[in-house]
Amino acid sequence: MDESRQSLPAGASAALRKMTPPPALCGFLLLLALMFAVSYTVGSAAGPVAPGMHGTGTPGQGGGSGDTGGAGDMDMHGGGDH
Repeated sequence: MDESRQSLPAGASAALRKMTPPPALCGFLLLLALMFAVSYTVGSAAGPVAPGMHGTGTPGQGGGSGDTGGAGDMDMHGGGDH
């Protein structure tokens, strides 16, 4: 039998094995990417989480109204009628 492929020296083979990530790490990263993709798809399908919430848009399109959602009306000092 004629061996057509050339084998790597023992030192190069060991160095190549040390440089490759372990299979468990590759599996974990693949699982992480898959979970991100699924959660992004579900989140996009579910839509906004609050009534009236929408994308920011660009200032030229009127997306930024500057409204803080009424946060200025809240009593942040804690001083009430006791």
